[in-house]
Amino acid sequence: MSKQVQDAYIVSATRLPIGKSGRGYFKNTRPDEMLVKVMQAVMAQAPGIDPAAIEDAIIGCSFPEGEQGMNIARVASVLAGFGPTVGGVTINRYCASGITAVQMAADRIRVGEADVMFAGGVESMSMIPMGGNKPSLSPLIFEKDENIGIAYGMGLTAEKVAEKWKISREAQDAFSVESHRRAVAAMAAGHFDAEMTPFDVIERTPNLADGTVNTKTRTVKLDEGARPDTSLEGLAKLKPVFAAKGSVTAGNSSQTSDGSGGLLIVSEAALKRYNLTPLARFVSFAVKGVPPEIMGIGPIEAIPAALKSAGITAAQLDWIELNEAFAAQSLAVLNDLDSKGIELDRAKVNPNGGAIALGHPLGATGAIRAASVIHGLRRTGGKYGMVTMCVGAGQGAAGIFERL
Repeated sequence: MSKQVQDAYIVSATRLPIGKSGRGYFKNTRPDEMLVKVMQAVMAQAPGIDPAAIEDAIIGCSFPEGEQGMNIARVASVLAGFGPTVGGVTINRYCASGITAVQMAADRIRVGEADVMFAGGVESMSMIPMGGNKPSLSPLIFEKDENIGIAYGMGLTAEKVAEKWKISREAQDAFSVESHRRAVAAMAAGHFDAEMTPFDVIERTPNLADGTVNTKTRTVKLDEGARPDTSLEGLAKLKPVFAAKGSVTAGNSSQTSDGSGGLLIVSEAALKRYNLTPLARFVSFAVKGVPPEIMGIGPIEAIPAALKSAGITAAQLDWIELNEAFAAQSLAVLNDLDSKGIELDRAKVNPNGGAIALGHPLGATGAIRAASVIHGLRRTGGKYGMVTMCVGAGQGAAGIFERL
């Protein structure tokens, strides 16, 4: 078990709908505006607590520059009305930025340094492209063969994983069809309602006739990427996009997206002081490194470590959010763990679909999926849930929660 002086409890957790980057809900919405909405919604779910009681706001973001630069954590906390006394720090562990923010906030509480912390993530892939606005790789990367994978595009690492773990194109496409099927079914059943905060998108168009600007507001309530018409036949027609003779396509890869999520994490003393009801307890976290060229396999190292720290087995997990960066890496992770006797029940892995259908707003995903796990466990009565993902440049991360 992890050494700590007290437990960390999640008392509120929410997220925005996920929009398609470049052409979706939030293509013209600033990421700080998305994060402000999440911060305010999280606090609204814990009405007994003054935002000034927050020690720090830790926000994950994969490419913290441009519209999501200037320490967006601090900027958004001020704009959200937290007040000038609340700190803010933006952190980056690529796809695991959001779950790392949760871990860092929980650890501040678990070691007794704070009583109230905000954790979250935000990413606008519409405004900040993959790699950032001005990517620059160190020449040192290319001096040793074992480091060259740092420079690989994510799609190429997925091709490497598919080849090494023998994941066929057919298996990848079937996995993707199931992701969409589950997502569409979950939406129809209202399974996302508890974790979702609707967002009012303001659309502005110029009226060239009189020089005015017309505004239109629409409220978005569901993730934008899930497609009920996804089929094996349709996916089979798509060409590989990262290697000429590869198997990774746009259809069996995660969608580039915009989104934000957040959680309020407190100590037991804060629960009593502010008369709060805990939703879940933060149990454990682990991060491990793997060769950069097969970064997608990272969870095979992080998951066993997180389970060991939590003192539980894989069979005790009732809900597992395994981020679907690519179908190839998700299947490789599941199959590899099976071979080692760490079997993850497929019915409990992404029961509401995953990033292939729902989207993957990079640094926000960990916080978004933490909200999914917590509310999913509460809806189904499960006890333990896990958020896990691979990480660019060769890492894997996993965080475990217990429903209360």
